Amino acid sequence: MNRILIIAAHPDDDILGCGGYISKYSKQDSIRVAFIAEGSSCRFNDDKDKVVKEEINNRNQFGLNALKILGVNDVEFYNLKCGSLDQIPILTINKIIENEINHYKPNIVFTHSNKDANNDHLIVHNSTIMATRPGAKFFVPKVYAYEVLSSSEWKFTESFKPNYFEQLNELDLLNKWDALKEYESEIKPFPYPRSYEGLKVLSNYRGIQCNCEYAEAYEIIREINLL
Repeated sequence: MNRILIIAAHPDDDILGCGGYISKYSKQDSIRVAFIAEGSSCRFNDDKDKVVKEEINNRNQFGLNALKILGVNDVEFYNLKCGSLDQIPILTINKIIENEINHYKPNIVFTHSNKDANNDHLIVHNSTIMATRPGAKFFVPKVYAYEVLSSSEWKFTESFKPNYFEQLNELDLLNKWDALKEYESEIKPFPYPRSYEGLKVLSNYRGIQCNCEYAEAYEIIREINLL
């Protein structure tokens, strides 16, 4: 049984990046999700407002509901201020991720790509690279980066270049969509990427790349098969 840690900047990034993978493996592997920042306060001018706190709590509940649909109940919210991770010492974020790894002891870690248009995603990627460096207290042999619709494909100067694919079936795709729908404020009609058609188009395209109908794609950061 694998122990899989998914590190996400915000609630919903996990579903967009790994929702099909979670659907496929949650019944046979142990999966934990750690959210570094909340995903709501950057949309308001006053982050101390009661409404903002309610929005953060609501989004966290959406995150729990979405992962429950996919069979995951092991979740942690750190609720650092979204859109502002560049104002937090990188050591603070590193320590959060290091503590997650030392406590959970995963053999597989998923994190954001460094080819994203969202700066919080880039910071979480960089922190994960530092936290999973060889020689760390607990060594993680397999580290992968996932893509996030409405971020990865919008960094036009650099593109996400996957080299690892997971074949999905139609149920995995539908489960991923059902989970994403929990985030009502994030869904818009096609051609917005966070739509059923958007998920399906990307899944079909990644499938074309690996000769199957549906797939999710990842970039291998490190993959070591231990004795």
